[in-house]
Amino acid sequence: MPREKEAEGLSLLGNKKTAYAYDYDPGLLETFANRHPENDYWVKFNCPEFTTLCPITGQPDYATLYIAYLPDKRMVESKSLKLYLVSFRNHGDFHEDVVNIIMKDLIKLLEPRYIEVWGKFLPRGGISIDPYANWGHPGTKYEKLADHRLWEHDLTNLEKVDNR
Repeated sequence: MPREKEAEGLSLLGNKKTAYAYDYDPGLLETFANRHPENDYWVKFNCPEFTTLCPITGQPDYATLYIAYLPDKRMVESKSLKLYLVSFRNHGDFHEDVVNIIMKDLIKLLEPRYIEVWGKFLPRGGISIDPYANWGHPGTKYEKLADHRLWEHDLTNLEKVDNR
């Protein structure tokens, strides 16, 4: 398939006049066809400069977001994901809400086999919050994967916390 055909419908990739939205906008997300739908494989994004606002105080909250999914037919275009994440910059929601909103927006957009979103928020008031949400396509082995990773996620990824 010619690369030009693959880029059909992608308006952000390669656009030299990118406009940044600073309030939540899931309409920024774009997709492209998975060229290997017969394979199970991980696509992971590490987003170390995520910013949102506390819905009560309006103070900024900073996090590293980890987004990982097993694609089915569609994949998220990375520049559109970056612009979407920037759109949270002036959006006020609790940490747990932000992680679930991002996951649900990506489920609606991609219909992945499996997805997980993990936020590692820097401390405010001496406490850091690390919400984790995941989802596996119902009635499949990916639903079982979601159950397993939900119960085991913090046991298998012991981290050295040296940035907070």
